[in-house]
Amino acid sequence: MTHPLRLRDFRLLFVGRTISTLGDAVVPAALAIAITRATGSSGALALVLGCTMVPRLLLLPLGGVIGDRFNPRVVALVTDLVRAAAQLFVGVELIGGDPRLLHIALAEALGGTASAFAMPTATPLVAATVEGPLRMRANALLASVSNAARLGGPALAGVLVYTAGAGWAFVLDGLSFAVSAALLTRLTVRHSPAERRPFFADLTEGWTEIRSRDWYWTSLVAHAAWNGASTVLLTLGPLIASRELGGDGVWIAMTQAGAVGVLAGSLLAGRVRPGRPVLVANLGLALYALPLLALATAAPAPLTVAAYTVAMTGLGFLNPVWQTVVQQEFPAQVLARVTSYDWLLSLAAAPLGYALAPLAADAWGSTTPLLIAAALVAFACAGTAAVPGIRRVGRPALIGDGQPAAGSGAHDDRRADAAEAGETAEARG
Repeated sequence: MTHPLRLRDFRLLFVGRTISTLGDAVVPAALAIAITRATGSSGALALVLGCTMVPRLLLLPLGGVIGDRFNPRVVALVTDLVRAAAQLFVGVELIGGDPRLLHIALAEALGGTASAFAMPTATPLVAATVEGPLRMRANALLASVSNAARLGGPALAGVLVYTAGAGWAFVLDGLSFAVSAALLTRLTVRHSPAERRPFFADLTEGWTEIRSRDWYWTSLVAHAAWNGASTVLLTLGPLIASRELGGDGVWIAMTQAGAVGVLAGSLLAGRVRPGRPVLVANLGLALYALPLLALATAAPAPLTVAAYTVAMTGLGFLNPVWQTVVQQEFPAQVLARVTSYDWLLSLAAAPLGYALAPLAADAWGSTTPLLIAAALVAFACAGTAAVPGIRRVGRPALIGDGQPAAGSGAHDDRRADAAEAGETAEARG
């Protein structure tokens, strides 16, 4: 069977995504160090991070409409160029030695805006460059490399920050986006544009596609619960690790072990072909209750680290499986809109978790919000097993290494669950 990397267009996409992901992986640590060094204020860092996240979330639905109306290659190329310019500007600002917070915040807001249009193109680009039987392997390959880059990103950021300076991390990121854009100019993508209609009609069509599939929208509810629970852990976990489990080194071990788990899960997704892929993947997300319970009960550090590794393996398995099934089950003309809603709904609970977890911990202690989050993620993710579509969907997309199964492919997207509904039918982490 042909390997995805033997396909010229996917190979170009893969190399570009790998380079830009590696560049992006160095930025979070470098940004945190650069802003706190320059201002001495955690509030300044929160402002910059907010300037990145808020426009991204608000503009995701618009990005989905644009991604379906226009060739996703062109949209991705333009957004890569915008992000390259934004990160190069921040790099120059920091290298100059007198960084201005307003300039950096505006540049990061521009980058966040561009990412709102770039994120919905990821799924359509893979679907357009790789045929159905190879998509699982292609998605797993992209996820594995992405997770490996994120595993090494903080270390590379540290080397750059303490040798050349934090600004050069942003220069590296900007150049990586420029290289990705250059590779996209050589990409050939099949694109059937969505019918041009009023903007709100396009938004409504995307939402109708989602609502008509019980397996999809119920999974998004579960993914939102996962993201909300993860913010509780990320907010309360460091302090618990420092005070009760043996020090800051325990939290560092957890984060590194979690990165290894995500990478292992994505590698596993490239090899395992479950008969009910969405069900298995959602049950894997339910494992996130384990580290929440471990922290709530102040379990021994090795057990807590192991629980977090297992939980993040579930996330690593979910992402490529989910992307493959979505590419299989939705018409190509709505993939960008569907993906934008996926990101928006999956991440919607994250800000709520960041806001409520500290308040709940101050009022009742950290154990209560951790236990509530554990119960919520376990119930929401494992509870999807009760949804009929969850138990049926996705198998043709993941039938393996031969020809597509009968009825699979973008031309047969009226699956059984949609037919019963009478309509055409991410924890992104």
